[in-house]
Amino acid sequence: MRTMEFKMERPGLLREGDQVTITEGVLPSNYYYTIDPSLAMSGNFPFRERLRAREGTVTSVVENERGFYVTAEFDE
Repeated sequence: MRTMEFKMERPGLLREGDQVTITEGVLPSNYYYTIDPSLAMSGNFPFRERLRAREGTVTSVVENERGFYVTAEFDE
């Protein structure tokens, strides 16, 4: 299992237990991931840390002073 954190801009878009599909984006030296349909976005990951799974499960949604953060778990 691999756990990743995503930033969500508005509350209520995702809940614990939701099944999610992600899209991979490519930058010149990194990958980033978006929970479809553009619900939340990950940080950048170097090529060696590329995520191979495209479906996962939301394990938590947390609000702090910087916004809403979604943690999702993926089978790799």
